[in-house]
Amino acid sequence: MSGHPNTRLADLFGLAGWSKGELARLVNRQAAAMGHPQLATDTSRVRRWIDTGEIPRDPVPRVLAALFTERLGRVVTIEDLGLVRHGRAGKRQGDGNAEHPDGVPWAPERTAAVLTEFTGMDLMLNRRGLVGAGAALAAGSALSSAMYDWLRTDPTLRADAPRPNDPLDADPAGYDRYEAAPIGSQEVEELENSVEVFRAWDAARGGGLQRKAVVGQLNEVGGMLSYHHPPHLQRRLWGVAANLAVLAGWMSHDVGLEPTAQKYFVIAAHAAREGGDRPRAGEALSRAARQMVHLGRPDDALDLMKLARAGSGDEVLPRTQAMLYTIEAWAQASMGKGQAMRRTLGRAEDLFVSDKGDVPPPSWMQTFKEEDLLGMQALAYRTLAEHDPDAAVHAQHYAEKALALRNDGRQRSKIFDFLSMASACFIADDPEQADRYARLALVSMGSNSSHRTWDRLREMYRLTAQYSNSPRINELREEIRLALPKVRDKGGSARA
Repeated sequence: MSGHPNTRLADLFGLAGWSKGELARLVNRQAAAMGHPQLATDTSRVRRWIDTGEIPRDPVPRVLAALFTERLGRVVTIEDLGLVRHGRAGKRQGDGNAEHPDGVPWAPERTAAVLTEFTGMDLMLNRRGLVGAGAALAAGSALSSAMYDWLRTDPTLRADAPRPNDPLDADPAGYDRYEAAPIGSQEVEELENSVEVFRAWDAARGGGLQRKAVVGQLNEVGGMLSYHHPPHLQRRLWGVAANLAVLAGWMSHDVGLEPTAQKYFVIAAHAAREGGDRPRAGEALSRAARQMVHLGRPDDALDLMKLARAGSGDEVLPRTQAMLYTIEAWAQASMGKGQAMRRTLGRAEDLFVSDKGDVPPPSWMQTFKEEDLLGMQALAYRTLAEHDPDAAVHAQHYAEKALALRNDGRQRSKIFDFLSMASACFIADDPEQADRYARLALVSMGSNSSHRTWDRLREMYRLTAQYSNSPRINELREEIRLALPKVRDKGGSARA
């Protein structure tokens, strides 16, 4: 018992709208359903959890996480509730624990447990048809300040650390846990191959159709990581976990589950660092930065990019550095900082060209090719054109070059290039060309489950308004209105 209120639990309790007596009854009922009929919680005990920071014994934290997850329609973990028995539970930024806002970073021995618990809750939301979009995104500055020193240090891999007497050392990794056992190199290789399959599917079709499969696979890997394996296998398993967590985050972002996506990116950074792969940890955080730019928060993106570059270490390849700089340039373009964007894109291009390919890139960088560099340059200039219309011609140039090289089946990237080109043409007062590329994007989007492509289409649609007197563009506008998925505004009414 800390003697201090558990502010995390108090906040979530307020959101849930229960009385303390209701929560006590729900805990007893849920615990019985989970195989713990002997549990007897009452109102006074709930009050102590909230008001004095008392941490209940297992399985109560897991029961509470399940109840809050279902009630709020988003993943709620034991960490979110402030019910972890190490550190200063219940504290957060502004409550005397500014070093670790919202439990980031967590202790190394907790990574597998956090991973498994979070994926288990995510799968539960999927099974019950709930939508996990009710949480708030952490600010980039809060994440970067909390993780800066942690990410720059080289951890001792958990597999290398002293072990308890039990050679397997399996710890209960959380709710809905996969019952794993120690595995060998063949199983790890199969897991690594599965990552490539998921990655190719995501690039071709968007994240919506395979997200649950990726989350389920990550849940299984979390269970495996709770066992002791030889160091070389444990590192590879952490690599699989990092890759799957990035994919789960990217797919969640792709379908609009933004807080869930951010949590997966942070989990990926933890997993990569546990495996000693600092460049992968930096790349995982760069995904969170791209998410922030997409959501209109470029200042937060720049904070995260500073952390991503600082945490990537000395082993990061020039091509990886180039990729990181393109994201920073996109954030600068979103803020209208044209000179800074051009300098940053220049660094990215120089680094990309300087990579001689004598060191094979890791699997997660093999999809960043010349067309991807060009596509990001097109996106940055197209974004800057909102502030400086003269940038549109440069966006057209890079988008055209990127499209000429797109031949590997990554349909989502091609759609983004079509939309960058169409938007740049509208801004450059070339509606005929814009109409052509907009229709190419529209035709390609029918088989794609990426919500982000629809978001970019909406951005482009806004630019068509000044040409609505043209019969051809007016026809295009109607086709887009019919094709756009309906979204709900805050009042609950549907709109395109």
